[in-house]
Amino acid sequence: MLPDKDHLTLCFAHAAYRLADRFALRGTGIRHFEVRSFDALQERLNEADVLVVSGLWKNELLDHAPKLRFIQSISAGTDQFSKALLSERRVRLASASGVNARAVAEHAIALMLALSRRLLEARDNQHKHHWRGMIGDLSRREDELGGKTVLVIGMGTIGHHFSTLARAFGMQVIGIRRNPDQGANGADSIHGIDRMMALLPQADYVVLTCALTPDTEGLIGQAALAAMKPQARLINVARGRVVDEPALIAAMQAGQIDAAGLDVCVEEPLPATSSLWDLPNVLITPHSAGETRRYEDNVLDVLMDNLDLLWKSGTNQSVPARLRNQIV
Repeated sequence: MLPDKDHLTLCFAHAAYRLADRFALRGTGIRHFEVRSFDALQERLNEADVLVVSGLWKNELLDHAPKLRFIQSISAGTDQFSKALLSERRVRLASASGVNARAVAEHAIALMLALSRRLLEARDNQHKHHWRGMIGDLSRREDELGGKTVLVIGMGTIGHHFSTLARAFGMQVIGIRRNPDQGANGADSIHGIDRMMALLPQADYVVLTCALTPDTEGLIGQAALAAMKPQARLINVARGRVVDEPALIAAMQAGQIDAAGLDVCVEEPLPATSSLWDLPNVLITPHSAGETRRYEDNVLDVLMDNLDLLWKSGTNQSVPARLRNQIV
């Protein structure tokens, strides 16, 4: 049972987000504190009834959390949490799914435009004070998104927003989702994951917006990359482990596909020794697709909705509240 508002303590745990500052502006009167490191979180977690966290979480922290009843993830992804262990300890968990869907979709479009319009080269030339002449070789010239085909793997909220944007550019959108019977969700056509290999050769862009699950881990590997057009471009705004990174590096080095825009990597921060840094046709952003000036407030909206639901459920533990973005 969650303590009432006057006796609740919230812990915000993140290295960079200004969650406590934004929460204080709401004037809720709820007691709260903020930590910015794992060590600080471990030291003070025993004070918290509710934890708002993402990257600082490790499952062993449950041994330091005697009062903890609810975790609000700051991110949409929750693969770092042991659902079985949380259930055993009777700790509820909800994700922040959807709070950055529009931002991530816009970021995927930005990566596509940057690659299509050769903005990487333009920025490099600017640093060198070099005015590049017009390009006669059609294969090396700037390109347009209109008329191209994009294969979107993952047609949830992000995939829906992305498809709307892509179609506004005049692109044909082929969607892949776990259950195609749930509808096209903005795509021109929708298919199950079993159709991926057959559809890859049609795509000028392959955009990953899916969740990381046992079924999607390593989904884009050697076989999938070999099935893509040599002119195709891969955009990953999902999770790093959806792509077999060594296979991608080998494919890029061999010219097997044209380019890649990556917001996520298998290991983050990306190690300085990674070959991805030095590939001229790879654009890397530091897992920033979901970052906006409204992010904290969007997460806090979900948190407050879930606190209200938990309070309204009261002591009726036989019928627990159905949370917004409930995981556990």
